[in-house]
Amino acid sequence: MAESYSKAGVNLEAGYESVRLIKKHIAKTARLGMMGNIGSFGGMFDLSLLNMKEPVLVSGTDGVGTKLKLAFMMDKHDTIGQDVVAMCVNDVLAQGAAPLFFLDYIAVGKNEPTKIEQIVKGVADGCVMANCALIGGETAEMPDMYDIDEYDIAGFTVGAVEKSKLIDGSKVKVGDLLIGISSSGVHSNGFSLVRKIIFKDNNLDLKQHYDELGGTLGETLLTPTRIYVKPVLEVLSKVDVHAICHITGGGFDENIPRVLQAGQGIYVKEGTWNMPPIFNFLEKHGGVPHREMFNIFNMGVGMILVADEKDKDQIISMLNDLGETASVIGKVTDKEGVHIDLL
Repeated sequence: MAESYSKAGVNLEAGYESVRLIKKHIAKTARLGMMGNIGSFGGMFDLSLLNMKEPVLVSGTDGVGTKLKLAFMMDKHDTIGQDVVAMCVNDVLAQGAAPLFFLDYIAVGKNEPTKIEQIVKGVADGCVMANCALIGGETAEMPDMYDIDEYDIAGFTVGAVEKSKLIDGSKVKVGDLLIGISSSGVHSNGFSLVRKIIFKDNNLDLKQHYDELGGTLGETLLTPTRIYVKPVLEVLSKVDVHAICHITGGGFDENIPRVLQAGQGIYVKEGTWNMPPIFNFLEKHGGVPHREMFNIFNMGVGMILVADEKDKDQIISMLNDLGETASVIGKVTDKEGVHIDLL
């Protein structure tokens, strides 16, 4: 027992117990290429096993933002890990890369092993969904930085894609269609505004059940971010997709133009996909202008594939068969900017 360290607020024994509890969750993320054991100084992955001729590594890192505040208030920590995985792996997927491995960083005010286990379980669940090995991480107990019931989490992933199959938007042309894949809700962006609407503007109760939401407000908002890796990689193996957009912070206006060429713009037709009721709920209670909602949230579209019109039926059929909900939501035009035809 390190008594001096314990008096400073750091419990080494709790750290050891956390590692013991999370090992079984980490083990289920094993995939081809994973090397070594959890507890080494560095995580290892054997690229030579991938049988790729010209592998390009694509990396991504992200956090969950202030969605964590709701997890603290609901005392629910078993899905926030999926959020952090999703934010990273969906980003590298946008370049056509298959996620290979993941590392997490968790900073806590007080190390509570059962809570750490819940968080890492969520990370492991997300890694399984993405076929991504959890090869390492760090849990830091920082009593002077965080309150005892609070924590922060960040993640880092590396994916790989054959150089010849890298998706960089260079193939996008006027007339290409935008195929939207449904989100599971708000995902992990815009929560500073969400919290303002809920608490400051309306003083709503997270545990209140709303018929239009089909559950409590807190449960709806903590719905984990959808991970699109497996179905989209399956599409990429069969179809020439010109670009992929992960709709995160900044909504449609910031994210879709990132894959366009000079002189290109987009047209989106609202109503061509099903919008989860949480967005109407937030718009109504927050008094947010309808068009502005598309500049903040994903509005029910978590990922967009840009492809030639001739491939739309195959793409949509494949995605629907793989459990996703997909539809044509717009097209690439020769008019710069983002035009949304509102209902």
